[in-house]
Amino acid sequence: MKPPALEIQNLSHSFEKENYILENINLIIKSGEIISILGSSGCGKTTLLRIIAGLEKQTRGTLKINDRVISDENYSTPPEKRNLGLVVQDRALFPHLTVYENVNFGIRNSSNINETPHEFLKLFKVENLHNKYPHEISGGEQQRVALARSLAPYPDILLLDEPFNALDDQLKSELHNETKKIFKERNLTVIIVSHDISEAKFFSDRLLSIDDARIIEHQM
Repeated sequence: MKPPALEIQNLSHSFEKENYILENINLIIKSGEIISILGSSGCGKTTLLRIIAGLEKQTRGTLKINDRVISDENYSTPPEKRNLGLVVQDRALFPHLTVYENVNFGIRNSSNINETPHEFLKLFKVENLHNKYPHEISGGEQQRVALARSLAPYPDILLLDEPFNALDDQLKSELHNETKKIFKERNLTVIIVSHDISEAKFFSDRLLSIDDARIIEHQM
């Protein structure tokens, strides 16, 4: 039986000694599952994503990816060694790199390192922009490049933090449909942080929220 893609055990986190933003979080995500985490601003959903990514160290608790402990109270695997993809709202593309170079960034030990960026640029319909710089392309195109870059290293889990929030409704709808199709065709494990319940329902197999520092699961 295949182990969970991600297992979180008794995770709590506090930026101050007594006030916990996350408390006793237990969560299992199966391989190929897409989940969304909803919640009000400041509820801890982005903090949880940052802990999974290794950008923040939890106060206590254990995280496992594919049954391997990546973080506990004594040790935390560096972000670059977790094999996770991350896309954030502001896209965070490198301004001094071309579209191709942005997607190529982070690919390691691949036998087809030169072909892989083109594969994902084509997948997200931006292969004709490969020589452009981020400031030369639109916001929607930048988001496509950011998604391509996050998938190029073949991550075990893809983390999305409000990835479509800055786009207009028409562009958002178009990217939603294309992106979900790619996720399902490739059987990707995806965690989406969102404030948009309709977006969360569209993408997700399971819908969660964080309220009063706890995880709550909702009926779809």
